[in-house]
Amino acid sequence: MKRHLLGAALTPLVLLATACSEQDSPATKTVAVNEQAAAPIAAVAVSPLEQEARAKMDKLAGMMDDARSKGIDVAREETIMWFSEQFLKFANWDEANPKAIEMAFGYERYYADDKERLAAELPDFERTKVIEILDKGIVELGKELAGEIKRRPVNKVDWQNTKAADNMFISNGKPIFPYDYFSKTVGQPLTNKDIYNDHLGALYHGGEHLYEVDHDRAINSFLIKEDGTWDEDLLKNLTDIPDTNIGFLVYWIMGIPEWVEALEPEVRKGRSLFTGFDVDNPTARDLWSRIIRHTGELTKGKKVTELGFVLANEPHWYSEKGHWTYNFKEMNEISSYTLAKFQTWLDNKYQGDLATLNANWGTSFASFDKVEVEIPMNTALQGKPIWYDWMRYNMDRGTDWFTFMQNELHAVNPDADTHIKVMPRMFMYNSRSGGIDVEALAELTTMVGHDAKAFGSANIRPGKSNEWLKKYAYKWDGVGMFHDFMESVAPEKININSESHFLSSGQWRDLDTRTSYIRNVYWLATLQGMDANMGWFWARDPDGSPEDRLEGELDFFDPGLGGAYAGSNNMQPHVTNEVTQVMYDLNSFSEEIIALREQQRPLRLFYSETTAINTKDYMTKGFEFYEQFFFEGFPMGFVTQNIIEKQDNSKWDTVVVYNNPYVKDSEFAALQSFLNQGGTVIVDSEYSLSMNEYGQPRTDKLAASKGKLIVMPEGSDIAAIKDVAMAEIADSMPAVTIAEDNGKPFKTTHWRSVKQADGSYLVNIFNLGHDTAKLDLSLIDGDIASMTDLMTSNPVQTSFELESEGVLLLQVVPK
Repeated sequence: MKRHLLGAALTPLVLLATACSEQDSPATKTVAVNEQAAAPIAAVAVSPLEQEARAKMDKLAGMMDDARSKGIDVAREETIMWFSEQFLKFANWDEANPKAIEMAFGYERYYADDKERLAAELPDFERTKVIEILDKGIVELGKELAGEIKRRPVNKVDWQNTKAADNMFISNGKPIFPYDYFSKTVGQPLTNKDIYNDHLGALYHGGEHLYEVDHDRAINSFLIKEDGTWDEDLLKNLTDIPDTNIGFLVYWIMGIPEWVEALEPEVRKGRSLFTGFDVDNPTARDLWSRIIRHTGELTKGKKVTELGFVLANEPHWYSEKGHWTYNFKEMNEISSYTLAKFQTWLDNKYQGDLATLNANWGTSFASFDKVEVEIPMNTALQGKPIWYDWMRYNMDRGTDWFTFMQNELHAVNPDADTHIKVMPRMFMYNSRSGGIDVEALAELTTMVGHDAKAFGSANIRPGKSNEWLKKYAYKWDGVGMFHDFMESVAPEKININSESHFLSSGQWRDLDTRTSYIRNVYWLATLQGMDANMGWFWARDPDGSPEDRLEGELDFFDPGLGGAYAGSNNMQPHVTNEVTQVMYDLNSFSEEIIALREQQRPLRLFYSETTAINTKDYMTKGFEFYEQFFFEGFPMGFVTQNIIEKQDNSKWDTVVVYNNPYVKDSEFAALQSFLNQGGTVIVDSEYSLSMNEYGQPRTDKLAASKGKLIVMPEGSDIAAIKDVAMAEIADSMPAVTIAEDNGKPFKTTHWRSVKQADGSYLVNIFNLGHDTAKLDLSLIDGDIASMTDLMTSNPVQTSFELESEGVLLLQVVPK
């Protein structure tokens, strides 16, 4: 089996790795550079920076002893000490193996030209950051020892007994937010405490971020051999998972065995990057039916399934010409099976009326089974009926595949939870050619799944927009708008980010990432609905060396995992420590977070997949509108036809229809039914709702009925529509209000509040801007007796400042 690793394609570096067994010491891995053993770490003179760090570790350890004697919780300091020890060891490994680190930087084109300098500076950078987290820990614990602050003890995740409830995880009777890393060093046993612990997270999982020729722990196509029997050795990677810790399993559908391709030559037609076969192919479905049913039975009731089965990694089937995914063997043709299913779909859609299809498309097909379509499709056809029909079918096709997968699993394991790692771009970006209906999949699976991300710094790829930097300290839209949509679609489901790219991604990374950003983005995502997250990524073996997959030759379609290592949290003690620190704090205030996020969403934006398919800038305009309400002190929401039809309409007051010219008759009818029930609908102009999915004019107009209908004058700008909407929900606004002065003509402070049983208010405030914000907090219906910072137990004045990326959790007591 070929590995996809960090190395020798560019130099003769050979990293010889031996996976550690449970009995072996993690330090048994050996590394050779040009056939000469790397310098043993013990032989390297102790760096002055390490000496300084260890002196601070001694000081903090003494303070921790003092704190324990006074009954003060020191879980946070234990994590600082653990990461300090680990990264001092990592720094020494990096110093002893400069060529390996040069190659790590060399695989990421953003760093490649400067790889020698970066590799030389990395060890002392890591040591300096260790000193920083130690200094911060000493100051913080010193304040508590001096009585200047009082912190709430950490509520740790019970990795053995946490359970999935209806819409949250429960640990020891309280809500809990599990955390870990999606891709964790392969080759290490799940029982290795250096990899699975409170500091890094301890979720067991069967399914790493693997390429199609890798098999470790993933449930994949290679479990069945050509003779129809099971590969028992591969199955052991699943059945040998200890039934001690909670975790998740991944169906890795990237590859397909060559023997299947020999049986079915079309099996790879219409494949995509992370789906290695045609999902319409009967042979592939038969294979996966067996795999899903067998593995579902084998894992039934196991703790490793508590966070569900991930049905796919980042599925997509882009089918428009010129899309970037065609550089990666994407869907540039369709199989006869897909075409036949499309023909049947059209027959049903047009109710057998071939003449109407031909009139719509401008074609002259003799029958539905003679219909042809060119894939990938020319983008000049967007807005035409043929474009809509294919893109809508492509989404239904994807939903059909995942319905099949879930049905097969539930046939043998009806209680199994499921989710899909849906890329936020399938909703947030304008393109709708990817075959993913985000709403339909959130409704389908028993949990909501995705890999939502944020950018902590500018996009490092040439030509990419960094327009958001003009206003905000980080790119938060994929956390804000995406989560609000998912929570609107499936408010009663657990929300799992199974590959959170908050720390780095292919489009951004910053070696000196701000810890304030880390705290802000994890806190915001959790407030917005994230119940568990598995970050990207942990790739250090306990001895400090990069894991197995990052060693050797990288010769797949791109450096992949190797390119992700440079500038990642694997080189950032301050970042990795802060992730755990913020999760500790979130879990210590888990009940407060749940109370803040489980509120009515009084204002809903109408979302139509129909307009999204037919127009080029639907999401760009949609975010510009959504953004206006994000800083007004209440949780935003969305409605669709399905939400109106399936959910309790009394849970929102007002629906705003903005930039939705194309809607199906059924969507139009849903809006009318909301008005019939007494709801309020604001329409931005006569243009919205004016056409059906094929661009044909609609003669019907919404009628107020029992409700209230406001149609804005033609040409009304966003500000005018916002003013009308805010006036309509004025009676539903929270009692807490915040006046902001950040020196800019736009707001950057996001907050939520909720009244508690004792009459006080919980208030959570975030500053997403570059500048310190001057804030004045008040109550609409009375005066304030006191305000307390719950993180420190210290009083706060009603007028205060919040630094860039600051986070506050306050208790406000009225007079």
